[in-house]
Amino acid sequence: MNPYLEPHWPDVHTNLISYIRDAITAALPPDLRARAEEQVAVSDEDKTPIYRADVAVSEAWKKGLPNEWSPDQKQTPGVTITEPEIVAIEPDTLRWIEVRERSGKLVTVIEILSKANKVERGTSAYIQKQQDYLQAGVSLVEIDFLRTGSHVVVVPKESLRPSDSTQYVICVSRAALPERCELYSCPLRKRLPAIRIPLRPTDRDILLDLQPLIDRCYENGRYEQTNFDEPLNPTPEPEELDWLKEQLHAAGLIDQSTS
Repeated sequence: MNPYLEPHWPDVHTNLISYIRDAITAALPPDLRARAEEQVAVSDEDKTPIYRADVAVSEAWKKGLPNEWSPDQKQTPGVTITEPEIVAIEPDTLRWIEVRERSGKLVTVIEILSKANKVERGTSAYIQKQQDYLQAGVSLVEIDFLRTGSHVVVVPKESLRPSDSTQYVICVSRAALPERCELYSCPLRKRLPAIRIPLRPTDRDILLDLQPLIDRCYENGRYEQTNFDEPLNPTPEPEELDWLKEQLHAAGLIDQSTS
């Protein structure tokens, strides 16, 4: 995994979902289909209602103040109206991949975790969705390529191998085997794995090789133009940071004198 992709995760996340969808579609049985799904989440203190729109139509004035509107200054003589600064606030957009039968029955969900899934109220909302999938008998694949935020995948954090400081995690929960999880630990200094995507009990697993897809995100996003002298947050362990610098030196992306 390339930790320098994490500051650009919304773009990487969107493209990675598309690449995974395309990669598994070619191997699906004829009566299954993969779709990149999207929803907008609106949170309050106790619940996370979900509103999903196929097409959203908004009135132009809602992005600012309507041109026709102006305050009646005659009602407040001597007071100058202060014009506000208009700030656009976007709701969290949650995306994932679904595999369904022709009838619409949900078979497998692939979640590539976003920052919204791992921080504050987004954590509880994600865990609720996770449990809903599992209780409904849906296979769940969770891919966590972010070092920040809470640990939210099904497998407990204590099950991770302590030998590597920075680990990205992939967790596979099979509907046919609810009493176990399949864990792929992804240390920073190792190639990302090729994993098995479960479908129905009568179907063979699909092989999904993640490293070429992450590499494609890097190349198509032209992230070689990143300022690699900017510090990573959180900062990797010293040994890992030294290893990262060696890779950047070898690729000609930072000067040999960089400390």
